[in-house]
Amino acid sequence: MSIVTYNNILAGRFIDRPNRFIAHIEVAGEVEVCHVKNTGRCRELLTEGATVYLQRSDNPQRLTKFDLIAVEKGARLINMDSQIPNRVFAEWVGKSGYFGEAKLHPETTYQNSRFDFYIEAGERKIFVEVKGVTLEEDGVVRFPDAPTERGVKHLKELTAAAGEGYEAYVCFIIQMEDCRYFTPNRDTHPAFADALKQAAESGVQVIALNCAVTPDTITAKEFVPINL
Repeated sequence: MSIVTYNNILAGRFIDRPNRFIAHIEVAGEVEVCHVKNTGRCRELLTEGATVYLQRSDNPQRLTKFDLIAVEKGARLINMDSQIPNRVFAEWVGKSGYFGEAKLHPETTYQNSRFDFYIEAGERKIFVEVKGVTLEEDGVVRFPDAPTERGVKHLKELTAAAGEGYEAYVCFIIQMEDCRYFTPNRDTHPAFADALKQAAESGVQVIALNCAVTPDTITAKEFVPINL
């Protein structure tokens, strides 16, 4: 199992989010200012009174003592740390053998984009872009939760890489489990949905993995069906 682990986790109660970067959380009867590790809207997750899970920082120089890591949405626990999907993907590649004997090179430049990973597996040369997914409704998960011109650019350049003979993948790391299927969020950003469909038709492999989530771990679990 490709488990990514957090330390120093404790529970709190969400109060409000005055801007993209911070939230007010009640922790042990005190209101704390916490760093939100996800600049997406997350409106359906961060609702008043929701139980959240925080990581206490060991750095005494930090302005905020806590990072917001996960949130309970009904019976579902969702990891909302936007920095963790790349680590989850790297752990999964190493443990699953999906690409065989693979060497991962993070943050690799190709033309005008920097993709999350370049993978060498024997003679195979593979570019991968990883996207974290936290938006869910009735078991259907979607990306993005806000327009992403950067995401459209990545898809177009993955398409170009595929046209030049590279293998190209976009991997959606779904930061929860019990999902019915993944689909692009056409209502929020139709250009991304169009670019994803065109990329798939041009040879870019689109995969989605759900994750087992606990307050202090996240683990890539299994493939989720995709509906473009």
